[in-house]
Amino acid sequence: MQSQQNHKKIIQSKILFLLFFVFLFQSASGHAQKQYAVVLDAGHGGSDPGNLGSGFREKSIALQVVLKVGEKLKQYKDLKVIYTRKTDVFVDLWKRGDIANHAKAHLFVSIHCDSHTSNAFGAGTFVLGLRGNKKNLEIAKRENAVILLEDNFRDKYKGFDPNSAESVIGLSLLQEENLDKSLAIASLIQSNFTDRLNRNDRKVKQDNFQVLRETIMPSVLIELGFLTNKKEGRFLNSKNGQLQMANEIADAIYNYIKNIKINTVVQGDVPKVAAAEIEFKVQLAAGKNKISTASYNFKGLNEVERIFIFGLYKYYYGTNVNYSSVAAALKNAQSKGYNSAFIVAFKKGQQITMQEALKNQQD
Repeated sequence: MQSQQNHKKIIQSKILFLLFFVFLFQSASGHAQKQYAVVLDAGHGGSDPGNLGSGFREKSIALQVVLKVGEKLKQYKDLKVIYTRKTDVFVDLWKRGDIANHAKAHLFVSIHCDSHTSNAFGAGTFVLGLRGNKKNLEIAKRENAVILLEDNFRDKYKGFDPNSAESVIGLSLLQEENLDKSLAIASLIQSNFTDRLNRNDRKVKQDNFQVLRETIMPSVLIELGFLTNKKEGRFLNSKNGQLQMANEIADAIYNYIKNIKINTVVQGDVPKVAAAEIEFKVQLAAGKNKISTASYNFKGLNEVERIFIFGLYKYYYGTNVNYSSVAAALKNAQSKGYNSAFIVAFKKGQQITMQEALKNQQD
């Protein structure tokens, strides 16, 4: 009897040890999961109240909505939320962009409220206009200049000079890619506002907002509505109104990130590819400008490939039939600053979805 009890205790100990090991493995896997950084920026603050239409304070409403967006996004383990401010403090416009740039954020979202001398109403979303490109390009050059501080940068980046005319071309291409992604997230936000909340649609527009000029990743500025319109001001000043707007912004952000990930397979799902039937590539950028694929245009990345597809030049890196090799190339590209790069699949020279590539392996 005693022997049976001892045997039972040994089995229980082994089970507990196994469960503990599984827990550690799952925890480690969770920490290893790629996180996408989203910077949330509440406009104004501190000594800068923003607009005070109908007695409502823009800085307070923007902050409350930002905090609610952040709380909603924190439920997703693959999202990392960063705030430019969480309290009623003043933050310089350049500093807001600096926070996002140093965090190597994948998305920057600035939230504001509008005002007008008329009784205008409705929500609108803005992306950087063409007039802001020159300043934005200078910021991008400055951020990329940190490469010069790295050991053996000449060997590692093979001719990349963030101040050279050739490298500026590569950064300009990245700007074009960022604009395309900014328009994508802006459209998702506007659709949620109008389709789900029935807010008046003031469309997606381009403008030269300084806070957008300071960032080097996809960025949008949201005008929640007009505080000078008493009805809209009351809605935005209410907890219910703020929660509704925050939920739709958070939903748009999550779906935007999900769309970025849709063509990317997690490391554990490496497909087995036969006879070069399917090739994988890392897409670095896409734009209307045709530029040289020399390494100095792509932060030192070698063997960049250019393909003209549907009116755009797309630039690829790390082509290989082995997914693991391309996954390593993706990691390398991201380390050079291509945070929005992703993996795509080609079958007999034609681009297919990653889902189709995987299904093809199972058939």
